Amino acid sequence: MKRLLITGGAGFIGSNFIRHILNKYDDYRIVNLDKLTYCGNLENLRDCEKDKRYKFVKGDIADEKLVGKLVKGCDLIVNFAAETHVDRSIIDPHSFVRTNVFGTHILLEAAKANGVGRFIHISTDEVYGSIEKGSFKEDDPLLPNSPYSAAKAGGDLLARSYFITFKLPVIITRSSNNFGPYQYPEKVIPLFITNALENKPLPLYADGMNVRDWLFVLDNCEAIDMVMHKGRPGEIYNIGGVTEITNLELTHSILRILGKSRGLIKFVNDRPGHDKRYSLDIAKTRSLGWKPKRDFQDSLEATIKWYIKNEAWWRRLVKCRKNIPAWNASRGAGSRPR
Repeated sequence: MKRLLITGGAGFIGSNFIRHILNKYDDYRIVNLDKLTYCGNLENLRDCEKDKRYKFVKGDIADEKLVGKLVKGCDLIVNFAAETHVDRSIIDPHSFVRTNVFGTHILLEAAKANGVGRFIHISTDEVYGSIEKGSFKEDDPLLPNSPYSAAKAGGDLLARSYFITFKLPVIITRSSNNFGPYQYPEKVIPLFITNALENKPLPLYADGMNVRDWLFVLDNCEAIDMVMHKGRPGEIYNIGGVTEITNLELTHSILRILGKSRGLIKFVNDRPGHDKRYSLDIAKTRSLGWKPKRDFQDSLEATIKWYIKNEAWWRRLVKCRKNIPAWNASRGAGSRPR
């Protein structure tokens, strides 16, 4: 039975990936290492707790002693652990550098020392920066524009260097904006869904014309699974949903599905360094046999239904959530995600 260490597995994508692996494979034992910061939530994996193939360990990927202990005997590592919220990174870059760069370094060192068979490093399209036309390919230069994306780019470069210098079998995935069940309600889709359900304003940056490519989280999990088993060490794989829409169009769709008025939209001051458009060329990942298979509108409706059905899950989080006192707070918008 193979031993898989997943870091950040109590978060949004990580918890969905753990469930995907346990449902698909019988021969994996999973150790989930998570610090349980504000967006790490063991409720996300309540249905997996009794599975004998699954074990949770509370801890920090920057804890060298703990990581060294957990990596011993591991066949694979999948590193989801990261600080990810752009707005928070503008206010507190330190924690992003500590986790996304230093924490990645600690994991890489432990993997190197213990001869781990594969190290899958989960990254983001934001490391490329913004693009007016066309789509980013894996060998395009990294031009991050926020402390979050810069810290992720730093982790990517470290991971790559361990392949080049130490021959550690590292593979990097870079995905576009994910959405789906269990996403902490500070990112745009769950924030707007939960605000609309409570008839609260939906704070939309500037004119809402920033473009994002949306990827349903289960499609991403299947892509990471494919890369983990078929990807080539030392390579980078873009994972995109091929669904580019403006933030305004996204907001209109959410309100339409919920039957809410567009009057809930509240335009707020733009955030510093706001990327205009993300777009990924996913031909390389397609060549492995993967493609996004879920329709965006159907997946958005399913996601909205999940939040309606799981009101107790998100209401507890919203009650404890602290809005970010940033550039738009003076206009009463509260926090706004990417």
